[in-house]
Parts: sequence; structure tokens; C-alpha cells
Amino acid sequence: MSNSKIKSEALLYHQFPTPGKIQVVPTKKHATQKDLSLAYSPGVAEPCLAIEKNPEDAYKYTSKGNLVAVISNGTAVLGLGDIGALAGKPVMEGKGLLFKIFADIDVFDIEVDTKDVEQFIQTVKNIAPTFGGINLEDIKAPEAFEIERRLKEELDIPVMHDDQHGTAIISAAALKNAVEIAEKDIAKVKIVINGAGAAAISCSRLYLALGADRNNMVMCDSKGVIRKDAETLTEQKAEFATDRDLHTLEDAVKNADVFIGLSVADVFTPKMLLTMANDPIVFAMANPNPEIEYDVAVATRKDVIMATGRSDHPNQVNNVLGFPFIFRGALDVRATKINEEMKIAAVHALANLAKEPVPEQVNITYGEKHIQFGREYIIPKPFDHRLIIEVPPAVAKAAMETGVAKQPITDWEAYKDALADRLGTSSKLMRMLTSRAKANPKSVVFAEADHLNVLKAAQIVLEDGIGKPILLGDKEIIKELMRELNFEADVQIIDPKSDEEKERRNRFAQIYWEKRKRKGISLLDASKWMRERNYFAAMMVNEGEADALVTGYSRSYPTVAKPIIELIGKADGVEKVSATNIMMTARGPMFFSDTAFNVNPSEEDLVQISRMTHRVMKIFGIEPNLAMLSYSNFGSAKFEAPTKSSKAVAYLHKHYPEICIDGEIQADFALDTEARDEKFPFTKLHNKKVNGLIFPDLNSANISYKLIRRLNNIDTIGPVVMGLKKPVHILQLGCSVDEIVNMVCVAVVDAQENSKKQDYFTTFEG
Repeated sequence: MSNSKIKSEALLYHQFPTPGKIQVVPTKKHATQKDLSLAYSPGVAEPCLAIEKNPEDAYKYTSKGNLVAVISNGTAVLGLGDIGALAGKPVMEGKGLLFKIFADIDVFDIEVDTKDVEQFIQTVKNIAPTFGGINLEDIKAPEAFEIERRLKEELDIPVMHDDQHGTAIISAAALKNAVEIAEKDIAKVKIVINGAGAAAISCSRLYLALGADRNNMVMCDSKGVIRKDAETLTEQKAEFATDRDLHTLEDAVKNADVFIGLSVADVFTPKMLLTMANDPIVFAMANPNPEIEYDVAVATRKDVIMATGRSDHPNQVNNVLGFPFIFRGALDVRATKINEEMKIAAVHALANLAKEPVPEQVNITYGEKHIQFGREYIIPKPFDHRLIIEVPPAVAKAAMETGVAKQPITDWEAYKDALADRLGTSSKLMRMLTSRAKANPKSVVFAEADHLNVLKAAQIVLEDGIGKPILLGDKEIIKELMRELNFEADVQIIDPKSDEEKERRNRFAQIYWEKRKRKGISLLDASKWMRERNYFAAMMVNEGEADALVTGYSRSYPTVAKPIIELIGKADGVEKVSATNIMMTARGPMFFSDTAFNVNPSEEDLVQISRMTHRVMKIFGIEPNLAMLSYSNFGSAKFEAPTKSSKAVAYLHKHYPEICIDGEIQADFALDTEARDEKFPFTKLHNKKVNGLIFPDLNSANISYKLIRRLNNIDTIGPVVMGLKKPVHILQLGCSVDEIVNMVCVAVVDAQENSKKQDYFTTFEG
């Protein structure tokens, strides 16, 4: 993607549909006069008086306990430098977004327009009562050291400058494991740190706490090795100055075991790498371009253990592995500070997690068959859902053990359960699907590429590395729209009606006619239909000229579905095609089936719909808990509809016991775990959160998903077609660009599974 394109996309992203990235959302009812009288006057006086008597009650009656301030003066913003407080606001909002999506922590971003250390400190102290914690961000060194030191001393809530400690914690976890893999001793390894800013100083200090020997550490800045005989040294640089006869980075890295890069691109050369000790550990963490490129390093030294700050290489040192979960643990015990012991606890939790067997969902997300502890996996992946249940408890325990926890945790299993439930997994599901698609992008036919929104989606798919678009439609229209969108990539454009496609069109017609000639199809009919995009596109997928197809943007669902099913055909073992809609609800993704095909499914159809839904959820890395819906609860009504649902469940229990499903059951009991367990303690769903709903007929399913989508203004993916031989997915008429992109992610993941050539129902079962 060109720089101008990135700039345009970034500005549009931040402006629409609402300026900025975060907002305040009410957590209490506010529809009636009574609600408002409780929220404000006169009811609000009661919690005010309670807090006046006991300040700790602020955690009981306000949002303080889950609210962090992300505070900056804009003096060291990312790679942009001193751009000022206001210009840094988008970064602070972005940090707030990460806090929320990874650890369910609310954030107010605060931009303080002063470079004066004392003024900054006083400002933060004055607003501190609002918050449960303070995340300092993008403040330049050496002022950052003094600001954090003072605030930690003078406030009774957690304070952390993530630029210093985030990288330190993640890289320390990686270093701990890398040293172990290299069969070296942390107390004996020779470490070179290139960079002397806030992050470098903090990293060095934490490595010492991990067991490194200060005498084995050398720090360099832009002038070379930091030496004790330098004319001027800051207090922090003096801490790591050496008197050894070393002057340049090249001198320092000879026979060194570890290189830590927190500086600039390409400063560490292959020649330098060759002079390091056996099994060199190289963390080149400059962003976006590391001190030495990953591919160059591994080509230079086969024995190198390499980490970078980039997501497209193994071992990404990413601060998002740390700060959300560290603050989560600190907030949950009302810690008065984030101390060294809490940081070290986070280091060990991250390092230990990397040694645990990796869940299949993580393998799926990153397109790997078997991620395991080793040279290319020394720290957990950012999308590992175990982070929130492993790191916060470790931090919380350290806070309790060091006496800084005001509200100790007594039931750790209950706490872990609460952490797991904190985040709805809807956004994580979409990130997982996108990440998995990018790991092995497939070719996708866009059958209506001469529509602006479809072409926009294709552009995003290509530029984001999700898939490889093949554009069908009028070439001149497509090219004109591409110019309008600055879509300059070299992509395949096909007009099925054009003369240049005559040979392929005739070949497709012949193949189609051979398959359907005894079902009333003439060769003339087949030739005529191959001029239609959906027929032509489906044949491309059938004949292996494309991996997947997405269509339906400009036509009604039934008119698209009929030819697709005819051409593609059903997978082996599938009697009827069906569809599921993925609803991105506040409780996480909910799968609604069947929302598009079967008007009045039989008992046998419901069995197959349930099995296909179970399969799709497994593919998407979700453990299915399915409820067979009805207006009846377990035989309370003896009519045809609930009876067929009940029989379908009985059949599934007998023949497919691995599927967690029960019913027939009313929707409210299906979704209310507590009420269901109290009323029906005998179900297979006991103590489980239902995430898949099997509807008794198309009428109820289609109405339900559309009502919920519009009334709650939630995103949806689908209908996702289930049961076809090939990855073909049909869009809703006039859907949005984002919805098209989401469906393409589904299509690519479907194509990845399809390429494995496994039986449709045994891919994840049995």
C-alpha cells in the first residue's frame, strides 16, 4: 500500500463513522424519570455521602476501580518525536482501545499541555482521584524517569510508564526463555544494549532483576559505547557505563551472547552478528524496521534466536502482551502501586505460558499446525486467549505478597472464571479470522466487482493480505472505479461476456453440460449461462482456477443461491445445504442456524444443521455449546414443532455424544445460564454458556437475526453457507464494505480447510 493510500485510509478510519476511537457508554438504566433520579439528583447524593465517610466506597459506587488514565504530554510520540499534547491524542485513544479489547479496562485519555516536569506531576496528582490507575505514555527521557518516580511515591494507585516497562517486561520474558533454549546461564551471558532511552534503561534494570550481571552488560548510544570516562552522563546512563576498553557497537558485540536493539534500523550488521558467541540471542526491536532484518539475521547465523517488534516474524515483542494484563491484575486487588515484584511476576507468567501446550485456537489463528516452545516461539502470541487468565493472577498474587493489595483475592478459580468472562469474544473472533486468513491467503472471486463497495472490499482484502482477489465484471467500469479508489495493484480482471473469455466460457459450458445433460440442461443452455457471472465464477472454483467465491451483493439471496447449489453441489454426506449467521453480541459471537435455506426442517434436517454448525464453530476456534430452540421446554408442549426438535436432540445425544447440545428449550432459558441450571439441572448445557442457537424453522431464525441485528446495531457475518463442496459464500443484498471483507475472511478460512481434502464431518469430530 502506498504512503498516500495509508494516509488516506488512516484519516478516514479516525474520522468516520464517529471521530476518534473511544467513547463513554452508560452502564445503568436511564430510560425513565426514576432511573434519572437515581443516576443524578436526588439519588446520587447517597453514594456521595457514603464515599465522604469512607473513600474506599468509591470503588463500590463509581467506575474508579476499572478506569485507567492514559496520560501524555506528547514529547515522545511513537516514532514522531515531540509533536505536542494535542497531536498525540490519537495515540492515547489507541492505547485506550487496546486496554479495552484485551483486558476490558476503561480509559480516559488525558493530554497535558506542558513540558515542565513539576507542572505535569501536579496536574496528574490533582486528577488522580478519578482513576484506579495511571498509564504514562510517550513522555521523553530523562523527564519520564523523574515523573514516574515522583508519581509512584506520591500516589496510592498503580502508576506505570509503559514505554519504559512494557518492552522491558515482554523482552525479559523472551530473554529468560531464549537463554534457556541456548543452554546458557542468565548470570553469565554477555549482554549488549544498543539504545539508551527510557525503554533501554528499564530493560537493563529488569534484566538485572532477572539475574543478569551488571559487569556483563554494555550499553551503547548513538555515539558508541557509554563509558565512565565520558565528559557528561545522565544519571541513568552513568548507571550502565563501563570502563572496559570498548568504544563502538562493533567492539561491544564481539563474543557477546545477547544483542538488545532499542535504537534505529540497520545499525546492527551481518558482520557484527558473525562475531557473536554461539547461539546468539538477537532482539532487534526498532520499529517499524529493526536493527537487522529478520531474514538477513537468520540467513547469516543459522543458530540465531531472533525476536523483533514486527508481527510478520516469529517472536514479536509486543507491549500488548503486558500492559493490559498488568493493570488488570493491579486493579483487581486495588494495588497501591505496580512494583518490581509485580513486573517480575508478569515476566515469569509470560515466559511460563510460552512453555505450555498451545491451544488449537492459537494454531488456527496464526495458520500453524503445531506451535511449540522453541527458537521460533519464546513468547506467547498476542491473540492467545490464555493471557488474560494467566498474567493478571500472577500480578495480583505478587501485589498481595508484597503488601500493596487493598482487596486480596481468596478464590483464584472464581477469579480466573471472571477474567475469562470479562471479554465478549466477538472482536477477538474477527481478529482471529483475519489473522488466520493472512497466514495463508487464497484466491477469491468477486463476482460483482463493478460495484463500488465490492471493489473497495477487494482492495482492502488485497492490501491487508487477506486474500488474492479475482475481479469479475465489465472491465472498463472496474478500471474506472479502480482509478477513483487509487486501486493501483495488478489484479486479474475477467469479463465473462467478453470475446477473450470465449474459449474458457465454452470449456466451462461443456463441463457443466456433461454433468447436467440428463437433468434437462442443453449445451445451448449451458453456453448461455456461462455468460452469467455467478455461473462462470462458480465454475472457476469448481475447476480449481480460484479457491473461493463471494457473491450476492446486487441480487436477492434466493436468485443467487439456486445456481450456486446446482453448480457447486453438496459435500459428501450432506443432504441439505444450510446457513449460519454469526452475531457479534455483547456476550460474544452467537451462531444462529439455519437462517437462509430450510423453510421447515425435519428432525433429520435439524440433526444435520446442528452437526454443520458444530463443525463451523470448531473451524473458527470456538467450543460449541448449542441449544435447540422451541417455544417448549423439554416436553412441556406435545406438538409437532417441539417434538421434532426433541427427537433431533435425542438422536444427536445417542449418535454424536461429542456435540454439546440440548433442548428443546426456550430462548430465554437457553441464554440465562443461572436460570437454566436451576430449572433444568440435568442438561448437557449445565454450567455452560450457550453460543449457538438451532432454530426450528427458517421463519423464526431469519426474523430473529434481523431483529437483533437492527435493534442492537450489532455486526453480523453471514449467512455463512454450510454443506457445499467448495468455499462459496453469498452476501446479503447491499451489505457494507466491512461485511464483505468479513465474509471474505470466512471464505478464505473455509478454503484453507477445503484444501485439506478431509471428510466434511470428520474435520473436527470423531
